[in-house]
Amino acid sequence: MATMITSWSPEKKHTDVERWICIYPAYLNSKKTLAQGRKLAKSYCVENPTHQEIRDVLLTTGLKVGVENKLYPRERSKEILYRGRIRVQIKNDDGTPIKPEYPTRESVMKHIGESIPKLKTRQNRPAEQQAQATNQASNKSKGKKGRR
Repeated sequence: MATMITSWSPEKKHTDVERWICIYPAYLNSKKTLAQGRKLAKSYCVENPTHQEIRDVLLTTGLKVGVENKLYPRERSKEILYRGRIRVQIKNDDGTPIKPEYPTRESVMKHIGESIPKLKTRQNRPAEQQAQATNQASNKSKGKKGRR
């Protein structure tokens, strides 16, 4: 986003970026407690979501999305993996929802929690490929066997 975000005021329209909802990955992280920032029940959450995954899911819904390089204040780790804040526009200027199936912040977050496990990046490899990978790793020689 190239626009500078200013402080919030009630005169702002819903199309202004300042009025868009914020979603941090910690809101949907099943590994976090409510005190650590999780906002939903664990049944709706996923393990260690990233801001890229959240963005990918929201772009497929047709909502306007923005990514900011921000760190969640309750996040203890300063690693790049935990950075990222997603802004989403869910209402028109007249206050009606852009998508009727996502009228609230909670409905958007529940959709994200249900959709992230379906992403191709989250799909596990088939079991036979995993077995081959472990067999190949164990067959590799370690050390110097030819030494006498």
